[in-house]
This record gives sequence, structure tokens and C-alpha cells, in this order.
Amino acid sequence: MDVRKVVVVVEEVEAARTALQWALHNIIRYGDIITLLHLYPFTSSKSKSKSRLLRLKGFHLALSFQDICNKFSNTKVEIVVTQENKEGMKIVGTVRDIGASMLVVGLHDQSFLYKLAMGHNNISRYFNCRVIAINQPPIMSPHTHQSSMVSSLGVLDSSANMDFSLIHISGLQVPDTPPPKVKYQICPDPTAIIWRLKKSRRR
Repeated sequence: MDVRKVVVVVEEVEAARTALQWALHNIIRYGDIITLLHLYPFTSSKSKSKSRLLRLKGFHLALSFQDICNKFSNTKVEIVVTQENKEGMKIVGTVRDIGASMLVVGLHDQSFLYKLAMGHNNISRYFNCRVIAINQPPIMSPHTHQSSMVSSLGVLDSSANMDFSLIHISGLQVPDTPPPKVKYQICPDPTAIIWRLKKSRRR
């Protein structure tokens, strides 16, 4: 069996953790290598301490993702923490350098896939591996506009030549169980009513 390299994007959002858990349950096989990839933001500051702090914070975040992987036996995990570049193409380049056969991404409002699709006409030429995007529908509030989310997904779907899988995950909702019906009791307390039979006295 060929050893596959699966890259999972690490971000401080619940969608990224959900994507990792889905991958561990559904696509990770024995012998596969999981690369946890985190990109900390690009900073133009000349101070190296700020960049070092962002890198350290990203490494700790990746370690929390590794703890999720450790709950599954026979998982091999690598951690890559690097700085994003101005063009936003660092994930694409890193995935190519690793030689990954699969990229797993958790979709959210600020996902790099949306930014990449909005900035380039055809993003299929950038990926040489399968891309799996996990979409966990948020709880819709009155202020949430669903049309903007649909239009963003339409941009991704326009890349017909791209090996792209969009998987929707909805939370398991247990329906409210009504309280059990209590049978109607004619006489709930048998001792409440006492019949006394009195003999009539004759004078």
C-alpha cells in the first residue's frame, strides 16, 4: 500500500478542527503521514520578536491539533509552521514541496480558498493534489446573509478541472423527547376514600 501524505491546514477556528477529525475518521489509512500546516500572518515589521511570537503561537496551536491525532492509533504526524507571503500562495507552494496527495481544509468566512478563488480566474492549475473542503454550516442568525456564502462556493465550483470535493457536515441534533404520558388514574390514592357500612338502628 502506497504511503500517502495528507496536509491539513491548521487554523484557530472550529472548522479546521472539524476538518481534521473528519479526515481522521474517513480518509486516513494506516501508514499515511499527516502534515499539520499552519501559516502565521505576514508582518512587514522589522522586529524579529513579533514574527518569533507569531511562530511560537502557531506552533502551540499545531500541537493542540496533534493531540487530536494522538487519540487515533498508528498516526504519523509532522508539523510545519511557516509565514504567509504577500501573494497568499504559500499553502499552494508548501503542498507542492511536500508532495502531498491530498489537502484538507476547513471552510469558513476567511478561508484561503475563497481568497485564492477571488484573486485568480482558474485555481485548478495551482493544485496538483486532491482538495477536500469541509463545510460545517454555522447557526444562521437573522444578520447572516446566506447569499454571500453561496456565491463564494460558486466561485470554487467554477474550477471544473480541479479535483475538488466539498463535503457538508451538519451537527447531530437530537429531537426533544416529550415527557411520557401518565395514565389517567380514577383513584390515585386508594386510602383516600373509605366506605363504611353502618347498620340502621331499630328503636
